[in-house]
Amino acid sequence: MATVALILILVFILLLVMNVPIAVAIALASFVAMLSAGIEPSIVVAGKMVSGVNSFALLAIPFFILSGHLMGRGGMARRLIDFAGTLVGFLPGGLAYVNTLTCMLFGSISGSAAAAVSSVGGFMIPEMNRKGYNREFNVAVTTTAATTGLIIPPSNIMIVYSVAAGSVSIAAMFMAGVLPGILSGLFIMLVCGGFAFRKKYECEERATLKEILIAFKRAFLSLFLIVIVIGGILMGIFTATEAAAISVVYAFLLTVGVYREIKLGVLPELLLQTGITTAIVMLLIGASSGMSWIMTMANIPQTVSAALLGLSSNPIVVLLTINLLLLFVGTFMDMTPAVLIFTPIFLPVVISLGMHEVHFGIMMIANLCIGLCTPPVGACLFIGCGVGKTTIAKVTKTMLPFFGVMIVALMMITYIPTLSLWLPVKTGQLKKTEVEKSRFMVGEETPTGGTLNESSVLHRE
Repeated sequence: MATVALILILVFILLLVMNVPIAVAIALASFVAMLSAGIEPSIVVAGKMVSGVNSFALLAIPFFILSGHLMGRGGMARRLIDFAGTLVGFLPGGLAYVNTLTCMLFGSISGSAAAAVSSVGGFMIPEMNRKGYNREFNVAVTTTAATTGLIIPPSNIMIVYSVAAGSVSIAAMFMAGVLPGILSGLFIMLVCGGFAFRKKYECEERATLKEILIAFKRAFLSLFLIVIVIGGILMGIFTATEAAAISVVYAFLLTVGVYREIKLGVLPELLLQTGITTAIVMLLIGASSGMSWIMTMANIPQTVSAALLGLSSNPIVVLLTINLLLLFVGTFMDMTPAVLIFTPIFLPVVISLGMHEVHFGIMMIANLCIGLCTPPVGACLFIGCGVGKTTIAKVTKTMLPFFGVMIVALMMITYIPTLSLWLPVKTGQLKKTEVEKSRFMVGEETPTGGTLNESSVLHRE
């Protein structure tokens, strides 16, 4: 099977170099690999693609995509910007903080980083340009801050990871992303503060309590969507998939009926955009299912696992290696295919180290979020540069401090499991006994025989 694995990898890389669309490259590489193994590829690939998308959990993706389109066009971003402005606008470089906080809030209710860049950036970047902020800095803030919405729930990529990992609870993933997402946002704000101090950016006028309350009242219905989705899941009223459908109904009523910023005539266009995006995601998932099957047949996950664990039995070293590999992958591969391809490869490795699969999911998503901001294929970077009317070459230098703090946040998420696991345990999405079985970073011998040196996250009673 070593030959099959080599053919799979080489064909896949060759197709990527030839700029073949990623979904087509995955399917063709799987097809050729199966052909070399003497397997009838037309039947297997088609069957695996169908079974790969035949999941109830995946129904949440088109619903969250549609609700994100409704929110982006329906005036919700503008109300969140006004509210964030009353909270942090008075600080030096206040508009940068407003931008970051709004991206966190909008991303958390839309579940889309691209929607946050286009919706929030469409207003904030021109406004910051007008107030004398550096154009490249404005794009960098928006681009990096928008990725926090993929870590803070709800998030489409968490659903994709849950499906790729097999039996991981989507609700647990949602809860696990709250603290890491906030941490990433705070680190981005630290960089904003450094830029504001060095460039001596102006402060906005401090809002009065009355102005804060008025802005909160205008944004309340938008923010209440978070309460409905997360609260409904925690109380057991509906599942994460049902919550996605409810978010569409709520966003429709709010943007069409209450705010009246979306006309009924626009809905066919939004539905078409949703259908196109959903089709792309589902094609990726289906194609990746075929690749996952042939990778398993070729023993690629077992080979990679043995290589990584042979490199070191120390989880600090192994996880650092995995993070470096994912950071490299994220520079040339979009997040969805990266999660689908590398989850089956790396998940057995980290589980053997005693790492919980929910914790690994948050680590992987936080890692690949950095790739959305890096050339050559960073989707958020491309959108941000388009909105800000600048070039990637000019923005990249300004992005370096943001990359630095995002990597620091990633290391904290990786090596401090409490950040990801504390809230799911407290809200009942994960059992404490289940989490305690994860002997990761507890100073005991690992299942592979190594010794872990860090203190326990969840102390045993």
